[in-house]
Amino acid sequence: MNSRVDRLVQGWVEQGLLPGAVLDITLPGGVRFQKAYGSYSDETKKCSIHLDTLFDLASLTKVTATLPAILLLAAQGSISLDDPVHNYLPAFRHAQVKVRHLLQHASGLPPDLPYRTRFEKRPTILTEIFEKELIFQPGEEMRYSDLGMILLGTMVERTAGKPLDEFVKKHIFNPLGMQDTVFNPGPELTARVAATEAVNDTFIRGEVHDEKSFQLGGVSGSAGLFATADDLTRYARWWLSPESPAIIPSWLMQEAKAYPVRGRGLGWEVIHDPKFVPSCGMSWPAGSFGHTGFTGTSLWIEPQRGLSVVFLTNAIHYGRNTKIRELRSILHETVLSTVGPA
Repeated sequence: MNSRVDRLVQGWVEQGLLPGAVLDITLPGGVRFQKAYGSYSDETKKCSIHLDTLFDLASLTKVTATLPAILLLAAQGSISLDDPVHNYLPAFRHAQVKVRHLLQHASGLPPDLPYRTRFEKRPTILTEIFEKELIFQPGEEMRYSDLGMILLGTMVERTAGKPLDEFVKKHIFNPLGMQDTVFNPGPELTARVAATEAVNDTFIRGEVHDEKSFQLGGVSGSAGLFATADDLTRYARWWLSPESPAIIPSWLMQEAKAYPVRGRGLGWEVIHDPKFVPSCGMSWPAGSFGHTGFTGTSLWIEPQRGLSVVFLTNAIHYGRNTKIRELRSILHETVLSTVGPA
C-alpha cells in the first residue's frame, strides 16, 4: 500500500498538479502510513510541508466542528433535530425547515450567496440568508448549501451562549487531544500554516480562504477551521470508536450516517446508492462516509475495515482551476485497492 500510494502523490507534486500535501492512512492494529509532500510559497521563499503543517480545512469544518457541536447539544437536550429552525433562530421565517434538514443539505436553501471578494463590504450575512426564499420544499431534494451550515453554527452559539470556536474547543477538540485544530490560528502558528491562494499578489496564510467565513470573522459553521492531518486522524478514529471518549452517545453518532438523502447523512457524505457518486470514487463500499473541502482537503472513513484516510492539500495555491476533485477520487480508490478486502 505505502509504495504505490506514495508514488502516486509524489508524482502529482512533481508534475505540478499539487503544491504539496500530507497523507495519513490508518487501519486497526497500529497500521499507519504518514507522509508530507512538496512545498508552498510565502512570496519570498519556498516553505516545505511537514507532518505538523496546518491546512485550511474549508468545508471539512462542517463535519469536524458544526456537526459534533449540534449533536452534542442534541444529546444534552438543548436542541432537537426535528424542531423547526425558527425555534432557535426566530428571524428565520421558513417554519417548515427543521434542524435535520439543514444538516442534510435538504432545507431548500440555495447553495450560496452571490459571490463577493473577501474585501467587499456587504450587508450582514445572516440577514442575507434570512431573506432567501427556498428553492425546493424541505426534504424533497438535496442541494449542498453553505447557508444552512452557517445557520447551524449560529444556532450553536445562541443555544450554548458562547462562540462556536470556544464551544468545540472545550467540548470536542480538547477531549479528543486535537491540540492543533483551531479557528483563526494566532501569530505563533503562522509559520506552520500552509498558504492557500494569492489575492492581490499576496498569499493568504493563517487567515481563512472562504470569503463568507472571512467576513464573519473567521469563525462560521461552514468554513474557517485549520488542523493537522494527525488531528483529523484522531477525529476519524473517534467516529470509528465513539465510546472512547464518550462525548456524544454512539447511537446519535450512528444516526448521522443512518438515513442518507441523495448521498447525504447528517453533515457527512454517505455511500448508500450507486446513483450518487461520492467524492472518494465508486469502489468504496456502502456505509463509508466522508467529506471534502474546497482548498483541497478530504477525510474518508470505511467502517468495515476500520480505515481512515486523511488527505490535506493546499491545491488552490496554484489558483482555483485545479484537478483536485479528480485527484482525490483517484487517491481514495487507490488506497482502498491496496488495503484489500474487509
